[in-house]
Amino acid sequence: MDTIIINEVPSPKSHVPSEIDDETLADSGFYWRERGGVRVLVCRELEARGFVNGFSTRLGGVSPFPAGDLNLAGFNEDTAENIHENRRRFLSAFEGNRELALAWQVHGSAIRTIRTREEIGDSDERADALVSHLDGVLIGVKTADCVPVLIGDPTKRAFAAVHGGGGGTDESMVKKAVKGMTEIYGTEAADLVCAIGPAACAANYEIGRDVMETFRANFVGSEKYFTSMREGHAFVDLHLANKDH
Repeated sequence: MDTIIINEVPSPKSHVPSEIDDETLADSGFYWRERGGVRVLVCRELEARGFVNGFSTRLGGVSPFPAGDLNLAGFNEDTAENIHENRRRFLSAFEGNRELALAWQVHGSAIRTIRTREEIGDSDERADALVSHLDGVLIGVKTADCVPVLIGDPTKRAFAAVHGGGGGTDESMVKKAVKGMTEIYGTEAADLVCAIGPAACAANYEIGRDVMETFRANFVGSEKYFTSMREGHAFVDLHLANKDH
């Protein structure tokens, strides 16, 4: 079974994963894979359970953000030729011939289920998580500052990729993805292996009053995720929120 995550080119306030040292990665259960100039962050536990996975970096591409960036999304900011070549290079870091199934992400709470190989590729379907259990199918979400979450069920061989932004996190997208896997594939939460990927740290992800109020309504003790700043705004720790929920 396969699952894969792809990231857009991070913004300047995002944590750049290529700066993580090998010792820290080993302690966290990740390692670097590098092929043809493309560097991918891999979760060891997901891989050990049979799930192909990887978090992209900015290295090894053909896009001018600056030159050589591995931009994997954003057709309104880059050429289709660049993006498709970058995706080809990214996928070449893994064994075999692989394709991606994606969704049009809107910071919402919908889930796209990939049931057939005909559904592989880009889609106009609005969703911020994808689930599947098809052999050889790769699913992905695109993130910049937001939190990417991968979920694998080694028992039912189902898997999910979740885009955990401010909106998706306060809408409990990870819980909804797990619920979808349970309803469709019979997944048991206790069987799951999860990986939380690189994203903007708590000191750099700003939210406004509306998102803060949604967090407060949905999460008990939500204040622990906030660092107060100007009136009606706060920095939020999305990594911790996704880990907790």
